[in-house]
Amino acid sequence: MPLRTQKEIRQRAPLFLMGLLAFNFALMSMTARDGTTGQSVFSVWLQTAASPFQWAFTGVGGAGVGFFQTIANLRHAATENEELKGRLAETEAQLRAARAARDENVRLQGLLQLQQESQYESIAARVIARDPSAWFDTIVINRGSSSGVKLNMPVATREGVVGRVVGVSPWTAQVSLLTDERTAAGAIIGQLENSQALGVVRGTGDQRLLELRYIPGLVTVNPGDVVLTTGQDGIYPPGLKLGEVSEISKPGTATISHEIKVKPAARLNALKEIAVLLYQPPPRETPQQTLPNMKKTVTSDK
Repeated sequence: MPLRTQKEIRQRAPLFLMGLLAFNFALMSMTARDGTTGQSVFSVWLQTAASPFQWAFTGVGGAGVGFFQTIANLRHAATENEELKGRLAETEAQLRAARAARDENVRLQGLLQLQQESQYESIAARVIARDPSAWFDTIVINRGSSSGVKLNMPVATREGVVGRVVGVSPWTAQVSLLTDERTAAGAIIGQLENSQALGVVRGTGDQRLLELRYIPGLVTVNPGDVVLTTGQDGIYPPGLKLGEVSEISKPGTATISHEIKVKPAARLNALKEIAVLLYQPPPRETPQQTLPNMKKTVTSDK
């Protein structure tokens, strides 16, 4: 190796000196301690220099952890939400079933009271269908001739008259509702023995209203008056509730009868259970039956 000249040594001497001083300073810093706390001064400086990087790393790491934790919480909340929805749907179904059972119990109790209060025997039946050709005017029940149901037997609920049997098979029967335009019933406003407001209730095709005809115009009629059967039609027994006067659409005069609308007593658009009354009207006397009696009376007078 070429020998270094004295000039080069003199030029590099300050650099070596500075290096030795820096090394010495570093050794002194590493061994130096704070007189108050006793901590290493070097470690304090090193921690101070590294603290900004630690804060940045901690912030980024905390944000990442928070992000993934938020996602996990959202998934957990979504799972709980689905479980709560399922429980809510199950509770609503149970509540609907309980309400349906309660309503059915009320209707059956009504039929039982009708059987107890009525002087006629009855057959409880359930509505199983409605005639699609006349949705609100005809129903089908699950009792027929095998249960004792016959044509023209009256059908009712505890609230009032429903209609009459118009078709019978061994296991089912067809019932024409009061709202059928082909259906009519002898009616009276008020009690039979205390009223002169005799007429006929007919269906109008409207499930909400009936029409009461032939009430004399001089008879006082008010909304809310009770309309009952008279028994004169040979189908319905007397005293059954047909409905209440809804309105007098056209008041009558001495020569013109009232035009009256009647609200049916039974809820004809929501029938579930009904009762078929085992009612047989009393036979009517015909002129041929009364004629022999008249002849006997004339003979005895002679």
